[in-house]
Amino acid sequence: MHPKALLDECTALVEAVFRFDHPADAVVARHFRENKSLGPRERGTLSDTVYAALRERLKFEWLARSGSGSKWRRLAILGFSGDRDFLKSALSEPEKVWLDACAKVREDEWLAPHRHNLPEWLAGALREQVGDEFDALAACLLQPAPLDLRINILKTKRDDALAALRAAGLKATATAHSPWGVRLEGKPSLARLPAFANGELEVQDEGSQLLALLLDAKRGEMVVDFCAGAGGKTLAIGATMRNTGRLYAFDTSAHRLDALKPRLARSGLSNVHPVAIAHERDERIKRLAGKIDRVLVDAPCSGLGTLRRSPDLKWRQTPQTVAAQAALQRAILESAARLLKPGGRLVYATCSLLREENEDVVETFSAAQPGFESEAVAPLLQALKVPDAQSLCGAHEGERFLRLWPHRHLTDGFFAAVWRKKA
Repeated sequence: MHPKALLDECTALVEAVFRFDHPADAVVARHFRENKSLGPRERGTLSDTVYAALRERLKFEWLARSGSGSKWRRLAILGFSGDRDFLKSALSEPEKVWLDACAKVREDEWLAPHRHNLPEWLAGALREQVGDEFDALAACLLQPAPLDLRINILKTKRDDALAALRAAGLKATATAHSPWGVRLEGKPSLARLPAFANGELEVQDEGSQLLALLLDAKRGEMVVDFCAGAGGKTLAIGATMRNTGRLYAFDTSAHRLDALKPRLARSGLSNVHPVAIAHERDERIKRLAGKIDRVLVDAPCSGLGTLRRSPDLKWRQTPQTVAAQAALQRAILESAARLLKPGGRLVYATCSLLREENEDVVETFSAAQPGFESEAVAPLLQALKVPDAQSLCGAHEGERFLRLWPHRHLTDGFFAAVWRKKA
């Protein structure tokens, strides 16, 4: 594609994404569906440009004030992913001068918001939690996330998967904590990889894998993944059950559960039963009350632990939306708890970094549910032979919770708490 045409395409897509009417990945995917003539290289440039503009929005908007032309074009120029000479061939002379001037701005000239590129309410909440580590966390959240895979333990072993990936010319390493995890360098295409096509590998962040591991589902048990979504954790749990027992994948979105079906077919699992429910008090949930051995509540949340992948969330979420999510999380957790039989394990998890969706929800539940005994997560992970288990749990919380931070653990941000239902 001609440089000017590609920059125009980037400009249009940046403008569409920055309306924040829909998630950025959905807007980008729709743009690609509507423009099928775009090749892989053009798609990569468009996507990378949009996500760069989202990540560094405050810095780019500050720089854009001194330029000319539309705001969206200036943001696209600043975020453009690709050869700088290629980009400059699409620019007017004033734009070239402006872009060169932008490149000369010194680090000490940036204000704090331009460096961390977070809305002030979120920056304040994170700074309160991590203190002196805030700058490291903020810098980490501005970087793209790595590509993690999970091996299907029913079909392969990690060493075999690593060998196959390396033989295919990919740079693959074992993840530091999850025994199922593989981390790839770069963004290789997986669709034609035999190990992916036959269900030996699934895309899943290492932190997400640890949530499924923490549930520790056993052979022959009755288990519920209460907010299954597209089923990444469901598939991991089903494999730990060795394709025995019964695993219910509940979700209020039939569309999301439909996305599980092809993955389920590849996995070889036959113990998974997707169930679309109307809400957390659905009649089908009531019929299973007191019958379930283990329940994972990977609650709908702000998603602010995934900002490396979904930087639009920091601009789409607000304190009001977070408060609404926390209220829903409390209701879902209370409903899911009714499923457990005495001695059963309940795991509550989010991919949020905020106390309001994590510790505060847990403390409210524990205070209202004396029939559930809180279990410290660190010893559970140690029993599962997770390396450096204590480092994954907040020391100031007495190692009670799983607390994954992108800058500390190189995973998405995750939280998890565990209870056992008393006899």
